[in-house]
Amino acid sequence: MTDQQLKQTLRDGGLRVTPQRILIHRALAELGRHSTAEEVLESVAPRLPNASLPTVYATLELLEELGIARRIAASSGAMLWDPRPERHHHLVCRSCGAVEDLDVKVDAANPFRAARRRGFRPDGAELVVSGLCERCQT
Repeated sequence: MTDQQLKQTLRDGGLRVTPQRILIHRALAELGRHSTAEEVLESVAPRLPNASLPTVYATLELLEELGIARRIAASSGAMLWDPRPERHHHLVCRSCGAVEDLDVKVDAANPFRAARRRGFRPDGAELVVSGLCERCQT
């Protein structure tokens, strides 16, 4: 999403367009990977020297609410932010905690049926494959 598209999305939602929101979104996109809020803060700090970690978290949460970013819980307990908002799956290394996208079609029909039998109304599913990444295997 471009800066202009983000500005329009914010306006359409009745939200203020602020330099912090634009620059934090841009930093997450430029990192181009699953990143912690601390990494986003470090990336945005040269352009936004007064930014704070609470501001970064609040903005990332807003981006998630707007469907522009995704929150991923890593096995290490760290919260990661994914600049790729569409539903997709992940590989998680149980040794180093690395998270990678896994682009594969998964049939969620059986889990959805099981969820509905328990009175749950599913609206999406994500597969997380855990194991050892190539680097940790050596």
